[in-house]
Amino acid sequence: MNSLPPPDRRRFLRASASAMAGAWAGAGLLHDARAAAALSGENDHFFWRLGAPDGPYIDSQRGDRAFGFGDGKIFLSEDNGRTWPHAAAFPEAENITFSVLLENGNILFATRERLFLSTDKLASHREIVVKRPDGGDYRPHTPKDPNLPGWYFHSLDGVHTWNVDGREMLVWGNYCNVLGGPVPVNIYYSTDGGETVKLAYSFGQNPKFQEKDSPPESWLGNPDNSVIARHVHCVAYHPAERAFYACTGDIHRGHGNECHWLRGTHDAASDAWDWKVLISVNSNSRYKSGGINFVDGRLYWAADANGPALPNQKHDRGIFRCAPADLADRSKHTRLFDAEFEMANMLIEDGVIVAGHCAPASTFQTGIAWSPDLGRTWVEYDLADCGPRSPVRFQPKNGEGWFRMDLRKGWIERADVLFLKPKG
Repeated sequence: MNSLPPPDRRRFLRASASAMAGAWAGAGLLHDARAAAALSGENDHFFWRLGAPDGPYIDSQRGDRAFGFGDGKIFLSEDNGRTWPHAAAFPEAENITFSVLLENGNILFATRERLFLSTDKLASHREIVVKRPDGGDYRPHTPKDPNLPGWYFHSLDGVHTWNVDGREMLVWGNYCNVLGGPVPVNIYYSTDGGETVKLAYSFGQNPKFQEKDSPPESWLGNPDNSVIARHVHCVAYHPAERAFYACTGDIHRGHGNECHWLRGTHDAASDAWDWKVLISVNSNSRYKSGGINFVDGRLYWAADANGPALPNQKHDRGIFRCAPADLADRSKHTRLFDAEFEMANMLIEDGVIVAGHCAPASTFQTGIAWSPDLGRTWVEYDLADCGPRSPVRFQPKNGEGWFRMDLRKGWIERADVLFLKPKG
């Protein structure tokens, strides 16, 4: 399953798909042409397909709805991307880094440093300014290079909403300081359908990720917090504890560990958060991780340990499970899958576990680890026709049963959208 295609096969397939879609569009069959022409395949466990080559970039999905963008516009579908009846001009469409479809029908989406909300199926949208805990506005910094404002809202994970005591909560952290310029690292939240977005947690000032030659008094980050990170990998909710868990990256750069697990609880009456750091480590650890999931009261996660390993010792990575209270005790962990390659993105739904390889670290082109039975058995597939891609931002199945995820060039630059549909 790890064979490589001829060097130009993917380019040829995508060019052929685009040509076919263009030809069929004139016959009024554009959606069917796109669905048929998009690169696709199957194996023993799932069907797979790339997003339509000439359609919107499908950035998020929920039920039968999908949000996409492209060509200076934003789009909303209500039939799993078959048609796109709702659209609006949005000149910064190619700079969109985040979106989420909310339970009440609202759509929250972001460019690199600005956040927007539509409450009427994209007929209109307005900017949302994040609020600090004291009620003041939290504004993005003014970058020295206006083309590098930082990724304030971009996420690496794809699940951001949960039902908490009968209402939907939106919580996510920004995966940043890789492309786009330096930016502070935060966890955000909303309890009112995106009408108000606030800071849930602000990490400290990391000396390694600042505007060049900026003095310490103007550094980005929370000056009152000694906990630093490069970015947030994942935030997830555990209903049994009414608590959120977050993990961050990446490595010790001389100013302290950047890999942490945090546990936070939100008091609705006071609208206040209580966060505690559970673990802080360097990068060769199962705690350098992502893909946090909770199933039947147990905690699952994927580790992408990648720091210098000790002599004659493998990297401490794989897919793990434990009771949440036992997270800090490695002796009580079960390693469900002994992964050879780094994996920091994972989703569990209906007993299926799907995780993706970090392409620069893998011998696979587009590596997918798959368990149909909650970790009892595993298989790895290489979707080699997709090229060297890293699957990120895994989202639950849509109304037609397809998981959605981004495929990133190398590690983080946007390339394609991949859909997987379990068999059986």
